[in-house]
Amino acid sequence: MIIYDINVRKASGESYDLSQYEGKPMLITNTASKCGLAGQYDELEALHQEYKDQGLVVLGFPSNQFNNQEPGSNEDAENACRVNHGVTFDIHEIKDVNGDDAHPLFKHLTSETGGTFGDKIKWNFTKFLVDKDGNVISRVAPTTSPLKMKEDIEKVL
Repeated sequence: MIIYDINVRKASGESYDLSQYEGKPMLITNTASKCGLAGQYDELEALHQEYKDQGLVVLGFPSNQFNNQEPGSNEDAENACRVNHGVTFDIHEIKDVNGDDAHPLFKHLTSETGGTFGDKIKWNFTKFLVDKDGNVISRVAPTTSPLKMKEDIEKVL
């Protein structure tokens, strides 16, 4: 399987294949609006604004798997991002990122990167950088600021 074969669904319910981003780098993160790291939404939005015209696609995927930090509906999660953090990049439906019911996207991302937690996501705001060819380039820890990824983002642009 390649990343472009994966189908995802926005919080609005719209379904699409990641193949629409072929030829563009992607910054993908699992998120939670009630997480102590939610300030990273602001940093992700800053990266989106700085690099979107160069092709970077930022994608947020809420999950409620970590301490019930995304307990509401898909609409609640999206509204929290838009209202509290001014997010304009796409927010997707709430899905599991670990375990048997993990979304295929996160199964793919973790299988491609390994790391300390292997095929598991440690916490909200684990970030993955994907190059223009669909290769997963890096996995960045939840506590690492997205802004520290600028050098790597500029390399894949």
